[in-house]
Amino acid sequence: MSELLTTNQMKFIENQAIQNGQITGLQLMENAGLAVVNVIFDEWPELKKKFANAIILCGPGNNGGDGFVISRLLKEKGWAVQVFFYGSITKLPKDAKVTYKRWLQMGSVKSLSFRKTLKWSQFRNYDIVVDALFGTGLTRAVELPLEMPKSSSGRTRNFRLVSVDIASGLCADSGRILSDKHGNINAIGPADLTVTFHRPKVGHVLADGPRMSKRLKVVDIGISSDKKGVLQQANTTFSIAGNSKWFQSYYSQEHGVSEVLDKFNPCNVRHKYQHGHAIVVAGPLKSSGAVRLAARGALRVGAGLVSVVCDNATLFAHALHLNAIMTKVANNDDDFETLLEDQRMNAICLGPGLGIQKAQNWVPVALKSHRAVVLDADALTAFSKNPSELFDMLHDRCILTPHEGEFKRLFPDIANKLILAIEQGPVFSKRDAVIEAAARANCTILLKGADTVIGHSDGRTVINSASYDPAAHWLATAGSGDVLSGFIVGLLARGFTPMDAARISAWLHVECACLFGPGLIAEDIPEQIPKILSTLDHYTNTLP
Repeated sequence: MSELLTTNQMKFIENQAIQNGQITGLQLMENAGLAVVNVIFDEWPELKKKFANAIILCGPGNNGGDGFVISRLLKEKGWAVQVFFYGSITKLPKDAKVTYKRWLQMGSVKSLSFRKTLKWSQFRNYDIVVDALFGTGLTRAVELPLEMPKSSSGRTRNFRLVSVDIASGLCADSGRILSDKHGNINAIGPADLTVTFHRPKVGHVLADGPRMSKRLKVVDIGISSDKKGVLQQANTTFSIAGNSKWFQSYYSQEHGVSEVLDKFNPCNVRHKYQHGHAIVVAGPLKSSGAVRLAARGALRVGAGLVSVVCDNATLFAHALHLNAIMTKVANNDDDFETLLEDQRMNAICLGPGLGIQKAQNWVPVALKSHRAVVLDADALTAFSKNPSELFDMLHDRCILTPHEGEFKRLFPDIANKLILAIEQGPVFSKRDAVIEAAARANCTILLKGADTVIGHSDGRTVINSASYDPAAHWLATAGSGDVLSGFIVGLLARGFTPMDAARISAWLHVECACLFGPGLIAEDIPEQIPKILSTLDHYTNTLP
């Protein structure tokens, strides 16, 4: 797990390092160029064994300065290097101008302009093309003097495309491609490899970021960050599936919140109620599978008890399918209110297969009980005509888990900002949308997607990616969202805070899919949990 930085946060960190005398701007540029070259050789070791050919596309800012360093270093290794420059040499930043002059001692520079558009077919005999045109600082749409390349996976190009910091034309704060006033998009990519510096940026993991970056490498360029400074205030963290050790590194080492891990500790538990009693409310028979998927997720993630609350008409169907999961009968909202007099039922999930009318009647009862509550699917759609009615009932122990359509119905004005013309950045992002929505609803919101964003009303956010390697595209299957809601209510029952329950569940959800692999169906997801929990050092080291 890593902190994600905005463009301004990264600029501040670099400027702070330079002003403190930790490093010079020129050395940062040299380090960045060297890091890119090293990653290229690490990624494609066969290139070390030959004198290859490279095209370096340099832009008018510091990103172009990195490109001149890369050109020089590859030339020193015996490569044939051709450099193209787009912009005005006289307007180059000071350090970039130094690297430009150093390159001129070894080779020449060809100018790029709107009147001379390069075609990618001209690069067919090259091994590497480096995009160092525009980095994270790009805040407006630019007409790149290039014919856009198609993906190498489409077998329409035979060179490897490497983007320095971020694909040119992509907003580093939103992951969205900047477009001109006519709506025409212009960005380089998708890259085969993106090398970014110090920390990943928000735009690498949102919207088009993963598709345009394809494979992301984060490298050190000599900046040591003060954990009590910018990174602590970044307010956005990021996790990628495939590393089940992030619990320890993130919580214990970086944040010192070992009690979060302790909630997974099976020792010193005398009875099941110490791990909570989660209840999932069922709807009509035709959609009864959804509630059972959620209940199974809650039980597997570790709730001490899980009950499906249903009416007499559906009791038999649920009882027929359930063993370790119990059933509770409530035929109307008054019965439900009576049921909740049992204070041991400490977490409630409403939404999967619930039905609109039932949601309108039962959600207020659940919220009035001031339990930890997960609202999903029908529990959200039921209030789409009057979202403020729902928001007025919510409290800080609530989690909303909408997909994009449900989010748009609850927060239409915020969702519309995500589709406005994006000529100039930083562009309003999915992260911005969740922060604004969580503040309005005064609760935690998990906005689903391959770039799931979890936001708290205090501005903290987590982005959980299911796009980078290992990706989990097969999570787009019926019922997977119901299981996710079950994970969340199960962790709430165990005593996790809403923010921790949401982000850990999102991570586990993707991790389960990666562990199972292609062919996944929703029923398979909870069954991977034991394998994942068994890899946690804190868990296994405390077993009796």
